[in-house]
Amino acid sequence: MTPTALAEIEKRHSWHPFTPMQAWTAEEHEPIMIESGQGCVLRDQNGREYLDGNASIWTNIHGHNHPVINAAIFEQLGKVSHTSFLGFSHAPAALLAKELVDLLPGGKMERVFFSDDGSTAIECAVRMALQFWRQNGRPERDTIVAFDRAYHGDTLGAASLGGIPTFKGSANQFGYRVLRVASLDALDLLTADDQSRLAAVIIEPLIQGVANMRLWPKGMLRELNAWCGREDVFLILDEVMTGFGRTGKMFACQHEDVVPDFLCLAKGLTGGYLPMAAALTTKRVFEGFHGAENTFFYGHSYTANQLGCAAALASLRIFRDEAVLEHLEPKIALLAELLAELRNTPGVLATRQIGLIAGIDVERSGAEVCLAARKHGLLTRPIQNTLVLMPPLCVTEMELRQMVLAIQSAV
Repeated sequence: MTPTALAEIEKRHSWHPFTPMQAWTAEEHEPIMIESGQGCVLRDQNGREYLDGNASIWTNIHGHNHPVINAAIFEQLGKVSHTSFLGFSHAPAALLAKELVDLLPGGKMERVFFSDDGSTAIECAVRMALQFWRQNGRPERDTIVAFDRAYHGDTLGAASLGGIPTFKGSANQFGYRVLRVASLDALDLLTADDQSRLAAVIIEPLIQGVANMRLWPKGMLRELNAWCGREDVFLILDEVMTGFGRTGKMFACQHEDVVPDFLCLAKGLTGGYLPMAAALTTKRVFEGFHGAENTFFYGHSYTANQLGCAAALASLRIFRDEAVLEHLEPKIALLAELLAELRNTPGVLATRQIGLIAGIDVERSGAEVCLAARKHGLLTRPIQNTLVLMPPLCVTEMELRQMVLAIQSAV
């Protein structure tokens, strides 16, 4: 089938997320259809090459077509691809659960609940927190504290936690009972009634992704953790974006020596290969569900899918064998230098960075700049007028330079 014929079928039948479909299906529009990838490079239906500047929507960790992950999936395919996790188990899930809890110091994290994506990891943590208090003598604790401009996913409950109306659809009043605050200081201003009803606080640690890559003040997470400890309120960390090396450490919370009550992971869990998520939690939470009447009635058909577990175990092996975190420091330093130079470009208003995550504010439409960047061999997406640069961790220094140059040229 020719690329033109395939594009016509695509425009006639597909419906894309976060995409104005009238413009997408316009006769003159030629959609990019990715056919292959290697490392940080993607190739489209016409053989054109692009650098993957947002890690395929923040998922890819070690690059495309990594031989170690490919081999792990292929080996698992020869055994079994998927069986139910409801009352059954298998070696890849058990081993992955242990490896995940071992990544956090102190042994506080003990249990892993697998699901499908970031939204469902959040749903798991929130529902566990609410059910824990209800069946352990504090049923009045029915409220989740969330922060202004937060984003925690698109399922109904996760969206209700978010603080950006655009992502809530046509009806904004649904889901959990949420108390929204702008800052850490606001927690000390809560009324006694509000404070008595708190079940958990949820936050994206160190940086809010969809809020135009907004950085939290240094030390804020550590102080929030201490506040939750004093008030006996669960702390839920949404590390769907920041987990697995994006910030320079395995998890963002490790920058401030915080181990939460719930840690939500997805996106990079399988190296960006397969949809899979995990909610990690503590012995205290797990023991609060003892007894048949306290069962956690929540789950998904593809929970702990064997192929996903195999990919995730391979990804963690790459972190160890290739010393991925140790090799990030010079790349992070180079990106800081490149962003400092980029700020001198007319049309660039500001830049923000943590690890290999960068937000670049521009005067012009962010969407227009991203379209222009394609002509210079870079694929990425904006959040309004903030360009996101978040390459796979395997990015080379030369590729980083090419990415920033493409943005400069596009602006």
